[in-house]
Amino acid sequence: MVNTHWGGVVENNHFGTHEFLKLCEMLGCDPYINGNVGSGTVQEMQEWVEYMTFDGESPMADWRRANGREKPWNVAFFGVGNENWGCGGHMRPEYYADLFRRYQTYVRNYGENRIFKIACGANSEDYNWTEVLMQQAARFMHGLSLHYYTVPKTWQDKGAATGFPESEWFVTLKKALFMDELITKHSTIMDKYDPQKRVGLIVDEWGTWYNVEPGTNPGFLYQQNTIRDALVAGLTFHIFHKHCDRVQMANIAQTINVLQSMILTEGEKILLTPTYHVFEMFKVHQNATALQLQTDSKPYEMNGASIPQLSVSASKSAQGTVHISLCNISHEGEAEVEVQLRGTASAIGTIRGTILTSDRMDGHNTFEQPGRIKPAGFQQFTVEDSKLTVSMPAMSVVVLAVEP
Repeated sequence: MVNTHWGGVVENNHFGTHEFLKLCEMLGCDPYINGNVGSGTVQEMQEWVEYMTFDGESPMADWRRANGREKPWNVAFFGVGNENWGCGGHMRPEYYADLFRRYQTYVRNYGENRIFKIACGANSEDYNWTEVLMQQAARFMHGLSLHYYTVPKTWQDKGAATGFPESEWFVTLKKALFMDELITKHSTIMDKYDPQKRVGLIVDEWGTWYNVEPGTNPGFLYQQNTIRDALVAGLTFHIFHKHCDRVQMANIAQTINVLQSMILTEGEKILLTPTYHVFEMFKVHQNATALQLQTDSKPYEMNGASIPQLSVSASKSAQGTVHISLCNISHEGEAEVEVQLRGTASAIGTIRGTILTSDRMDGHNTFEQPGRIKPAGFQQFTVEDSKLTVSMPAMSVVVLAVEP
């Protein structure tokens, strides 16, 4: 078929259900499947879930076996619809809430597989959508999604991924920080209907969105990835850490060749983007315990606007290692950061550091120079008693591991 939603190219479905779930097994990750509420049927959704997860005798399970998969897959997460306020049907929240209640009934648990059902949540600051969904359907869901993209200019002219002016650097970082306000306000509404925080806020689409690269298919949304995007990722992660009591999952939806990608490919060539490296550096926070932080930062100012120059987060691993991640978002100013390690002075053993930075605002990797922007060892810090002093260059992300 011709995929009218994605560049008008022929889609032969050579990468389908089996291939996607095999990839998830190879990567060791949990699949997140999204069902079609906009133009699909309840029967279609029910049969897809049965095809993937049912271990008994049925037409769907037998069809899966005939296609080469004997055992069912473990499908952990299932989205009941996507962006139903827009491209998924332009629905009113009241209408979608009723559809969600109906469709989710048929997203069943078979055998030992337990599905975390995710309802389509709001687009950015549509707080009424969250109010209606929580009021009318919260008891049927495990998670409610939220989508927000950082667009420097306008939806008609989003700005360039490279070669941008200082003003667009600043406004991009400023708009990335809006995620904090979004999560705070949506969480406040959710708290009213779910004070125990049973329903997770699932931020399953976020990241930067620029104009496509010249000469590429506009429908493919292919863009370069720079140190600016790495800082957007770092800032956004810190916001998620701050709200980890409500944000139970957060996915950068476009992982390869689309928007703020982890990986770019060209034929058989592949490169890792600055955003990929931030994800790699920040893995140390996963499954760790968030540590309380109090942060003072100098202002970062431009054209009459001001945002904090620094963003910091910290966690403690099960092994007792404290990881501190820091972002200096200024495009030209260095930063000296003092961190008080209270209660750990006698237990500080070794400190290891990693940095990602660039000498250009649009520093990025290319297929000719795939390793231009990559993590390096970092030692620009001193320790005196319980005080850790870190000297950060402009446009940098630093992760420190303080081992007992």
